[in-house]
Amino acid sequence: MFETLIILFIILWALGLVTSYTLGGFIHVLLVLALILLVLRLAQGKRV
Repeated sequence: MFETLIILFIILWALGLVTSYTLGGFIHVLLVLALILLVLRLAQGKRV
């Protein structure tokens, strides 16, 4: 689930940069959320 959220946030962030429509910095918040989720995922490790 984390991977899906990370990918979704990064795609939305990139789309916001391409279209120059940032909603007052909301797109950058998505990037920060994606990075936080990525760090959490790496810290937790792979669970079977």
